[in-house]
Amino acid sequence: MKSLKQIAFGLILTVSAFGATLYTSCNKDKCKDVVCQNGGTCSEGTCTCVTGYSGTNCETVYRTSYVNTYKGNATDNAGNNYTNFRMVFAATGTDVTSMQLTIQDATGGSAGVPVLTVSLANFTATGATFTVTSLTSGGYTYTGSGTISGTTATLTLTESGSPTTTYTFANFTKQ
Repeated sequence: MKSLKQIAFGLILTVSAFGATLYTSCNKDKCKDVVCQNGGTCSEGTCTCVTGYSGTNCETVYRTSYVNTYKGNATDNAGNNYTNFRMVFAATGTDVTSMQLTIQDATGGSAGVPVLTVSLANFTATGATFTVTSLTSGGYTYTGSGTISGTTATLTLTESGSPTTTYTFANFTKQ
């Protein structure tokens, strides 16, 4: 009788060990309950977002945090100063890496620069860089680049023509 108990006990231990091994060796799908939005993909339970999106489930469009008016002072290469100018960034269209940029004077009126299109890149938790899409208007060609975050923006804008002027908008703050 004693040996039957030992055999039963040994069998229970063997089945338990086999079951535990099977259970721990199963690969659980960590992405089963994860829904990545806006073209994001799941790997090991974490969403990898496409350019222009962020968030746990790629639910945030980066550019929405940059839609603001930034205010500050600017200079140009001729030594002129521009006090309390504004850079107004607006989201337009379906391309989440594109925005419109309007430069305004201290009164909020036109600064004489056409509305520019900028392309955002190098997204991080603290901001992005952008380039000005080349635009020719009124005999001048506008190009440039800058940085933008939820609180500050910078821009170096070149107005090619006769003469060529480079404007520097540094450390503009969100209004």
